[in-house]
Amino acid sequence: MNALAARILDALPQTQCTRCGYPDCAGYAQAIADGGAGIHQCPPGGAEGVARLSQLTAQPVRPIDPQFGSEGPRALAVIDEAWCIGCTLCLDACPTDAILGIHKRMHTVIEAHCTGCELCIPVCPVDCISLEVATPGKSGWQAWSQAQADQARKRYEAHGKRREKRDEPRVAKAPEAAPDRKRAVIEAALARARATAATRADGKKT
Repeated sequence: MNALAARILDALPQTQCTRCGYPDCAGYAQAIADGGAGIHQCPPGGAEGVARLSQLTAQPVRPIDPQFGSEGPRALAVIDEAWCIGCTLCLDACPTDAILGIHKRMHTVIEAHCTGCELCIPVCPVDCISLEVATPGKSGWQAWSQAQADQARKRYEAHGKRREKRDEPRVAKAPEAAPDRKRAVIEAALARARATAATRADGKKT
């Protein structure tokens, strides 16, 4: 990431919602720096976000492009405990690990870590996740602080590292038997072979 892209990334809200058309805020920042994306594609940042990006890129201020969504209050994901089947699909989809749960057990959302990205909703097979307005009357950067953005960014980076580690190819390695046990197994096999050979020899003699 070049210096301009890094400054642009610092100015984004870090919700990692992908509404901009890129897989994460870093991808969008790099696209803006490379001239492949406009500064009006981030609904969570809203009008203030566009103004911030305009100062960094010298692109003219313009309204959020409606094809990417519209500025609005920050949302909070809520899981209906009665319907949750514990499938864990939302755990992997959440970019900031804001959902807590284990397989076949009810999940719950940690409110302080939820960015309102909405990525958990389409993966839920029983439609038990809904959105609630977390900041009525406030939108864009009025509904989101720099401290929250910084925390979300750190959690997203940690989430990515955990996924990379989980997805690393693993070569199954059989545990080595202890030397004494290995020797005993070999000696037992040799004893059986000798006994079999002796039995056959006795049969031929008779």
